[in-house]
Amino acid sequence: MKFRSAALTDIGKTRSENEDRFLCNDELGLFGVADGIGGLPGGGEAAERTVQEVTRILQQGGEIDLVALTQTVSRSVQELGQEINPPYGIGTTLTFGLLKNGQLQLAHVGDSRAYVLQKGDFLGLTEDHTVENEARHLRARGEYVSVTAENRNALTRCIGQPGLPEVDFQEFIVTKGDRYFFTTDGICRMISDEELAEILAGPESPAEMLKLVIDLALKRGGHDNLTAVLVFVDEA
Repeated sequence: MKFRSAALTDIGKTRSENEDRFLCNDELGLFGVADGIGGLPGGGEAAERTVQEVTRILQQGGEIDLVALTQTVSRSVQELGQEINPPYGIGTTLTFGLLKNGQLQLAHVGDSRAYVLQKGDFLGLTEDHTVENEARHLRARGEYVSVTAENRNALTRCIGQPGLPEVDFQEFIVTKGDRYFFTTDGICRMISDEELAEILAGPESPAEMLKLVIDLALKRGGHDNLTAVLVFVDEA
C-alpha cells in the first residue's frame, strides 16, 4: 500500500494542558489518537504512556493481536496510575488502526473516533463508549435505564482503569482513494460529521485539511484539546 498521512494537535482555547496524543507512523502503518481523561490527574501521562507502549510493541514485529495489545497497554497505564494517583488511577481513550496487507485493523476504547471517506460516503467506524450509548443498547433489550444530562457523556470504558477493558475490534478492506480520519472528541463536539465530510473531500493535502479542521474548531471556541490524524490511501 501507498499512503500519505499527517497529524495535528492543538491545546485549544480553554485548557491549561494538552492531554491528547497521536499515533502517526507511516513505517508501521500505525495511526490513531489517545485523549487523556480530564476528570482525573495524569491524563496527559496516561495518553503518553499509551502511545509509547502501542508503538513499542508494534516495533517488535511479528503477528499482533490488537485486542491483546490494547489490554497489555491498559495494564501498563494502570501501573503508572498507581504511582501518579493511587486512589483513583489515571485513564485515556485509545482509537487506532494498523494499515497492513490491504486491510485496516481497528481497535477502539472510549469516545475518540475513526471515520473513513470512501467513494463519496463518510462513514463512522466506531461508537462512543458513553453512558448514553450504553443506556440505548440496554433499552433496546427491554431494560429501563435512566440517563441524566450530567452523566450522559461519561465514559463506560477507558485505558488504564482496573480490569481488562473490552476492546472493539474490526477489520476493513482498504481501497484506493480511502481517507481515514482519527479524532478526539474536542473536534467532534465542535464540527458535525457533515462538515467534516465536506472538508475531507477537498483537494488539499492531509496536512492542509487538518489545519482547516483545527482552525474551524478553534473558531467555534476550542473548548477542549484538538487532535486529529488523516491518512490518504493512494494505492491499496
